[in-house]
Amino acid sequence: MNHMTGICLPLSDPRFTPKQGQYLAFIYAYTQVLGRPPAEADLQRHFRVSPPSVHQMVLTLERAGLIRRTVGGPRSIEILWTLKRCQSYAPPKNNPSNPLCSGTRSR
Repeated sequence: MNHMTGICLPLSDPRFTPKQGQYLAFIYAYTQVLGRPPAEADLQRHFRVSPPSVHQMVLTLERAGLIRRTVGGPRSIEILWTLKRCQSYAPPKNNPSNPLCSGTRSR
């Protein structure tokens, strides 16, 4: 595991980079909370990057088989990664017995 900004990341998963994992986690959380996937503009605002950067990441995730989308369809991003894997990129619950997640206590 790797400690990064309060998020515990598995080191052994070569399927996607930590940045791609952050995008997947955001897409998952956004969809769970609002009941619809984010638009590219939502990703742009959240990650504070340019529209071409977001679009390139979406294309990269799609090519890697991690998401699916309908071209030209608004808010059509669908995560193909399993729920269990995506949750590993969410902030961990308070787990004082895991020293790798120190400083990530739930409030």
